[in-house]
Amino acid sequence: MRAEKQFLVDEVAGHLAKSKYLLVANFTGVTVKDATDIRASLRPLGAEYHVVKNSILGIAAKQAGLPDLSGHLAGHTALVTGGDNPSAVAKVLVKFFKDFSKLEVKAGVLDSKLLTAKDVDALSKLPSLEAIRAQLLALLSTPATQVVRILVAKNEAAEKAGAPAA
Repeated sequence: MRAEKQFLVDEVAGHLAKSKYLLVANFTGVTVKDATDIRASLRPLGAEYHVVKNSILGIAAKQAGLPDLSGHLAGHTALVTGGDNPSAVAKVLVKFFKDFSKLEVKAGVLDSKLLTAKDVDALSKLPSLEAIRAQLLALLSTPATQVVRILVAKNEAAEKAGAPAA
């Protein structure tokens, strides 16, 4: 392999290595302004958007031990990696694609599993990790809160009746 091509493969492999997921999008018809906007939207999430050659991405993905993406590497391809919240990144991408009608998610990889465009759309509809934690905390604290309310109500009723509190 030529040195220039190896450099590009190594660069893409570096992006793949630092991310738990990978989203592949078609960017046909995207202007420089649109690309700048999507990058700005992804930056707060720690994600990066890179335009890559299909052959380079295919080689880097194979070297990284990722599932075969060759069926999804046609046309102009953009790679999105990075960040700790793949559902939030997918949400930004899906919203961007719907708003501009220029892009589409081709596929993705999460935990070494190949995701179809429908899977990425479903991933975008999941709540963020912080929201799931908040829901779990609320679920766990609800019974304890109800017990405390019952005890307080019993004590208040007992005080009003003049009886000693329990």
